[in-house]
Amino acid sequence: MNHLTRKLVAEAVGTFLLVFLAVGAAIFGISAKVGADTNGPGNGVVGVALAFGLVLLGIAYAFGPVSGAHVNPAVTLGMLLGRRMPALEAVGYWIAQFIGAIAAGAVLKLFVSSFGVTDYTGGLGTNSYDNGNIDMGGAFLLEVLLTGAFVLVILLVTERVAAPGFAGIAIGLTLTLVHLVGIPLDGTSVNPARSLGPALFAGGTAMSQVWLFILAPLVGSVVAVAIWLLTRTQAEEPEELVAGSEREAKAKSKK
Repeated sequence: MNHLTRKLVAEAVGTFLLVFLAVGAAIFGISAKVGADTNGPGNGVVGVALAFGLVLLGIAYAFGPVSGAHVNPAVTLGMLLGRRMPALEAVGYWIAQFIGAIAAGAVLKLFVSSFGVTDYTGGLGTNSYDNGNIDMGGAFLLEVLLTGAFVLVILLVTERVAAPGFAGIAIGLTLTLVHLVGIPLDGTSVNPARSLGPALFAGGTAMSQVWLFILAPLVGSVVAVAIWLLTRTQAEEPEELVAGSEREAKAKSKK
């Protein structure tokens, strides 16, 4: 298995785990009483937000050394626009991420349709607007802002001059925070793959509204890159690279 194939497998598996475990936390108990009620265990909004953050934290440390653990097309777009990965590799990442999310959506649908599991979200954990909590314009702006904040943190903490050992913690906590803000309003997307996977199996309103939860996070990623370019830390080249460049320049001047 070559290096690119390992990266794509990591992105597919990582996205599957994110959607199945974190969206599953919502489906299996977000509306039940925290602890347990007569219908089974519950976790509430805070529990689901923590599920997203903790799952991504684990994925970051497990698959980060392999693929960077994007598991999100908006993050991959940010890396592409920031010139931190080639275009063809980014396309491969997007395909792998959507495959992983769709597979997770299928498994979640299997649980609620065949195994007697109650769907406490009422819509397979999908996102929505015009739901009594937020309208379309508000949802679009919310997703742009939340995704922009999330991708900006990723771009900053994964720079060469940052503390790489702590990047996963910052990223996981940020994802938890944006879910605490967004879950009560539109369910929180900030990830086109996370939204499309369950929506394909929920159908109906979820599919008619999923365009917003694909487009808005991508716009948010573009905003994040623009801010990153203005605020990023300009890393100095290692001394050995600078010395090597000086030697090359001197050699060329002698020719």
